[in-house]
Amino acid sequence: MKFIQNLHPIVFLLIATTLEVSGDAIIRLSMFNHSGLIRICLAIIGAILLFGYGFFLNLTPVEFGQVVGLYIATLFVVWQVITFITFHKTPSLPTIVGGILIIAGGLIITFWKGK
Repeated sequence: MKFIQNLHPIVFLLIATTLEVSGDAIIRLSMFNHSGLIRICLAIIGAILLFGYGFFLNLTPVEFGQVVGLYIATLFVVWQVITFITFHKTPSLPTIVGGILIIAGGLIITFWKGK
């Protein structure tokens, strides 16, 4: 458990967001690209990955309110990477512009020390 306590919160966020986006992508593939036993197996794998997302997100050694901005920014970036790898889709200009705003907002929420 000491090893986990020494990990930087971003490690937990990267693992959690990767599990979340991968789980969602696998469930999407199971629903729309497969049938029968393969569909069921992929759905179960996706559900396990989504469980892992919730588990790792809650292992993050920071209050959720403090990490939520960075989580959303990380989620956006990981989502684009997984979408490109899994579905071979590049982000459109509106997605890029919106993503810049999401990342900027996440950084503001995380690092701006207000009174």
